Amino acid sequence: MDSLTQITLGAAVGEVVLGKKVGNRAMLWGAIGGTVPDLDVFANMVTDEISALAFHRAITHSFAFAALAPIVLGGLVYHIYKQQRIGQALGLSTALIFLMIALGSVTMPAPPLEILKVAGAITAAILFFPLFSWAVQAIRGTTDHPWAATWRDWSWLFFWAIFTHPLLDACTTYGTQLFRPFWDYRVAFNNISVADPAYTLPFLLLLLAAFIAGRKRQALRTRLNTAGLVVSSLYLAFTFANKWHINQTFEASLQREDIPYERYMTAPTILNNLLWQGIAEGDTAYYHSMYSILDEEAVFEDFTVIPKRHELLDPAEGSRDLEVLQWFSDGYYCVFERGDTALQYNDLRFGSLNQSFDEPSDFVFHFILEQDEDGEWHARQGREQPRDMDKAFSKLWNRMMGRK
Repeated sequence: MDSLTQITLGAAVGEVVLGKKVGNRAMLWGAIGGTVPDLDVFANMVTDEISALAFHRAITHSFAFAALAPIVLGGLVYHIYKQQRIGQALGLSTALIFLMIALGSVTMPAPPLEILKVAGAITAAILFFPLFSWAVQAIRGTTDHPWAATWRDWSWLFFWAIFTHPLLDACTTYGTQLFRPFWDYRVAFNNISVADPAYTLPFLLLLLAAFIAGRKRQALRTRLNTAGLVVSSLYLAFTFANKWHINQTFEASLQREDIPYERYMTAPTILNNLLWQGIAEGDTAYYHSMYSILDEEAVFEDFTVIPKRHELLDPAEGSRDLEVLQWFSDGYYCVFERGDTALQYNDLRFGSLNQSFDEPSDFVFHFILEQDEDGEWHARQGREQPRDMDKAFSKLWNRMMGRK
């Protein structure tokens, strides 16, 4: 999910593990640990877009990384505190983590989602300044002893901060390679949007309240932090239950419309868990429809037929970039011709902002495939957006509220 959400989750987990022993430092290091897996976005700066696409949510989001990285990070923080070099270490570490996430997020996929990720990263970067100031003052005039926490304590904090990150990411449509380096399967439960204010905001507010309460009111602090974890977990449980309801509704709607299909997927639209899209795959086309749980009738209707046109990719068959895109999209894609020499590859899992699939700019997540002078096919992300974004979001909001 977005950076701000992962920071919030990491900080809350850090407080649970080590808050009583080291105070707000547990939140700070938990927040840092919660962002560590997303440092893989730096692949965008050192390699091509398709390689970065394959690398994101891979090894740094795996169970193997969650098991090994905390040992190193826990040892590092333990020795930093033991030698009392905390002022410089905290400032530098926090700056690097938040600013790297901000820079790396700029090239994250999907323009609408990119905006949200950048906003979250910039918010985190802004938060760095008061955190830095607090960290320096905390050490210069401290009366408690964070270095009393053992290597094991710090490793345990980082384990839970890092381990919960990919588990939450796996709930989104993007998918997470939890079993790397042994298996490249992308786990995607599709039960929550990559950014959902209903999950993040109550969680964040309760966490900030716990932070402000301080260690002198430890009982209140613990209750507030626990409340944030409980509320966010209950909402996540709701999204799983809602997903089950949506699947049942989509299957019944396909049967009602007598639509033959091989498989299907459902996923919530951006920023909410009310409006869902369903995509069923047939022989030569996909069937797409939307349903809001606020609709008067529990049914997907007015299906849009989206021709596959997979045969257009025959000239590019066997190219490495195409194989990565097919793997990444889990086979849910259609193809457009872009002029005489280029093709547009549309990942259907992310849908359309304006609920149309006619124009190249309609697709939230799409790529342009072109041949170079040597005849090799290469892909780059397409960044065209609907001409009237305000109208598109307005239309999405109305549909979310059950207004057709």
